[in-house]
This record gives sequence, C-alpha cells and structure tokens, in this order.
Amino acid sequence: MEATDLAWLLAAFALVLLMFPGLALFYGGMLGSRHTLNMIMMVMGALAVTAVFYVVIGHGLVLGDSIGGFIGNPVEMLGFESLMTDDGSGSTFWGAFYVLFAGISIAIVASGAAGRMKFGAWLGFAALWLLLVYSPIAHWVFAFDDEEAGVTGGWLRNVVQLHDFAGGTAVHMNAGMAALALALVLGKRKAFPGRPHNLPLAVLGAGLLWVGWIGFNGGTAGGASFLAEYVVLATLLAGCTGMLGFVIVEKLREGRTTTLGMITGLVAGLVGITPSADAVSPIGALLVGLFTGAAVSWLMTLLPKLKIDEPLDAFMVHGMGGIVGTLCVVLFGAAAAPAGITGVLFGGDWDILWRELVAIVATCLYSFVVTFVIAKAMDKVIGLRVDEEIEFAGLDTSLHAESAYHLSRN
Repeated sequence: MEATDLAWLLAAFALVLLMFPGLALFYGGMLGSRHTLNMIMMVMGALAVTAVFYVVIGHGLVLGDSIGGFIGNPVEMLGFESLMTDDGSGSTFWGAFYVLFAGISIAIVASGAAGRMKFGAWLGFAALWLLLVYSPIAHWVFAFDDEEAGVTGGWLRNVVQLHDFAGGTAVHMNAGMAALALALVLGKRKAFPGRPHNLPLAVLGAGLLWVGWIGFNGGTAGGASFLAEYVVLATLLAGCTGMLGFVIVEKLREGRTTTLGMITGLVAGLVGITPSADAVSPIGALLVGLFTGAAVSWLMTLLPKLKIDEPLDAFMVHGMGGIVGTLCVVLFGAAAAPAGITGVLFGGDWDILWRELVAIVATCLYSFVVTFVIAKAMDKVIGLRVDEEIEFAGLDTSLHAESAYHLSRN
C-alpha cells in the first residue's frame, strides 16, 4: 500500500473513532438526565467488548475463508496473529478499521435498551450479538471472493451480488432491527422522560457523527483516491438534504420544525448514503438524503401507534433509513458514478432490484429473529432489566454512583 493511501486511511480511522463519543453524546442528550452517563457507558463499553471479541475471534468470522458463504473461518485470523507482519496490503489497518465497524453497529443497538437494562447484562449481550448476529451478516456483505488467493467470501456479496458500498445492510439495517428486537423483549420504560434533557449535547453528538461518517465512507474507498473524494462529497450532500427532508415533513405533519428533527434527519441522510455513496451522482446524493430524511420523518409517526418503546429511534433512523438508502441504489444509480450502476429512473435494468431486496429481507429477518432469541434467552437466565426502583431513581446514580450534573447554590 502506498504511503499516501495509508496516511488517508489512518486519518479516516481517527475520524470513525470519533463516532463513539459522538453517538454517546447524541444518545445521552436525547435521554432523561438520570440515564445520560449510563448511555455513554453503554456506547463506550460496546467498543471495549468489540475490541476483545474481534481480536480473539471476530476478524476471522467476518473476513476469513467462507464456510458455505455463511460465516468465515475464525481459526485463520485467531488473535490477529496474521496482522503482526507487514505484507504491504494494509491488512493490519483493515483489522483495526473493521473493529470500529463492528463496534459502532452494536453501539447503535443500545437505543433499544435505553434507561432500563442492567449494564453487565448489556456487555454480555453485546458479545453474544457480535458472535451470532453481526459476524455472519458482516461476512455475507464484506467478505469478497479472491480467486487468486483461493479464498471465498459471503453469499450476499458474491452470489447475490448486492451493491452496498459501506454497510447499509451489515451495519445500519442490522443494528436497527436488533434495537427493535431488544426493545420488544425489554418492554416499555416505566419512568418516561418528558423530552430530551439536553439538545445542545445531542447536536454536538450529531456533529461528531457527521465528521466520523466522512471517515466511515471515505475510508471504505481504500485509499487516497478519486473514489474517496467522490464518496466524501456524497456524504456531505446527503447529510444536508437529510435535514431538509425531515423538517419539511415535520412542518407539514405538525406545523413546526425542531432541532431534534433536524439532527435526526441529518443522521438519516447519512445512513441513506452509506450503501449508495459510490453509485449516485451529486444530484442523486441530494435526492438520497432528501428521500431518506423525509421517509424516516414520516415513518416515525408509526411507532406510537405500534406502542414500541425504542426511545432513540435506531429502528427508524438506521433500520428503515438503511432500507431506503439501499433502494436508492436501484432508483438513482448513475452510470458515470464510480460504481457504474444505472438506476431504473435512468433506463437501467430492473435486475438489480431483486438483488437489493434479497439483501434487505435476509438482513432484517436474520437480525431481528436471532437478536430476539438471544435477548429472550438471556432474560430467562439472568434477567436483563433493572428493578423498578432503580429505573425510577435513575441508572446513573443506581448503577454507577455518578450523576451527569451537580447543581448547587454558591
């Protein structure tokens, strides 16, 4: 790997790492003040568990030689030992980069547990989810066939030939459906906060996520190249129109626009462009963000009717946003874009539609069902939910003996 490529990838890695404190602040600001530190610990703890899991066994499960297209061989990359020497390919970097991809996926799932899950149970759940849910789906999507090396990859990428640039399926749809399943197992919160306790904190978190997304998509390009600059531009544009799409629907629906709506639309637009960043034109990127932000804003009205308590909206923003973004490849693909896909709105072949639909259905069903089973089993064995008294008192003081705010008169 050229030094310039490696330099950009290391910078992209640092940007993606910022997504963890960004998500912690984004989620923490949207919760009640009594659960803020607990949410921060859930997000950061998810990364800590991921690092251990991924080094010990995860890298092989995701990128190892495929076993039937379903899962990689964990023995090949056990303990990251194969990454201890420089083979010139940048494989050591990719090992680290994929730790962050896995970590941010499980961190997003924390939305479904907000304000009511035992912290120790969360860490155990995170490890099982990475093993049984994330690793198989990530292998399906991220593991490529390499005929020269005699390595086979995942079935969605190589048999179905899904187009997913940076993880709309393996990261966003996967995490969104898992958050829904976990929320259903845990049940509704008993101590409902009336509103987000600190919107400026949430805005700061959303801003850090946007910065991190530049590294998320730009780093996936694999080096300092035209593709990297192209997807970075697409990421900027979709984030902007995601905000607009959300608040336009919000205005039409409720007669007002909100700060929370704007930053929710920002994240939705970024989710939407993740699978399609290399496949759409700049105008297409604007449309992807607009459509995803608007769709998420409209779909969020359904959650109260369904009586689902998934308070930080990972299911809608990441799950449904990931679906919309994946379908945008079918609609808005531009032949002149790096991926060379012509969308059906521009006379392209409908053949790509079934490929994207198979990926959507397989990812969503597998993630929801297996996550639900994991959560149900753990709940039966150890119990996932805190006692009612702890929930009302607040998880910060009850579980961690800390408080996010200390207000006193001087």
